[in-house]
Amino acid sequence: MTLRKRRNRLAARILGAAAAGTLAILAVTTGLPESSAQGASPELVVDDAPGYAVEDFNYPFADEILAEKNIFLKRGDGHITLADCAVGTGQIEISTRISEDNICFDTVGDEGWLTLEVPAVYSIKGNDYATTVDMTVGTEEKTVEVRKNAWTPVGESADPQGRDHMLVEIRTVR
Repeated sequence: MTLRKRRNRLAARILGAAAAGTLAILAVTTGLPESSAQGASPELVVDDAPGYAVEDFNYPFADEILAEKNIFLKRGDGHITLADCAVGTGQIEISTRISEDNICFDTVGDEGWLTLEVPAVYSIKGNDYATTVDMTVGTEEKTVEVRKNAWTPVGESADPQGRDHMLVEIRTVR
C-alpha cells in the first residue's frame, strides 16, 4: 500500500470519528426528537435526582436514642458510637445515676470525638485509647483524663461538694 492511500485512510477515519462525535454531542445537548421518544418530551434527570450527600456530623437517630435512653448524642466523627455493653470488647463504659445499666461506646480508628449530654455521670472506664472527657457542673467545665482499661471517678464521686456533673464530650486517641 502506498503512502498516499495510508494518508487517505487515516484522514477518512479521523473525519468519520469527528462526525460521529459531533452527532453524539448534538444528540446529548438537544435531546431526541419527539417521534423517536415515542411521543414523550425529554426530561432532565437531574431534577429528580437526590441532592448531594453532605456530612454534617450529627449523630444518626439521636432523637430516638434520647427518647429511649435519656442520652442526647449530638455530633461526632463516627469513631465513637453508642453500643450494647459486652464484656471483653474494649468499650468505654459510663456509669450514671440515670440508668441502672452502664452506657457503652465502641471506638474505632486512630482518634475520635463525640459531643453528647449524659447527666449524673460518676465513673468512666477507659479502654486501650487515651481518652479525655469534658464534664460540666453549672457554668463550670472540667476536663478529665480517663485511665486506660480502668475505672476513673468523675463527676459527683470526684467532686468535694458531690455535685451532679454532665458528660458533654468524649475524645480518644490511639
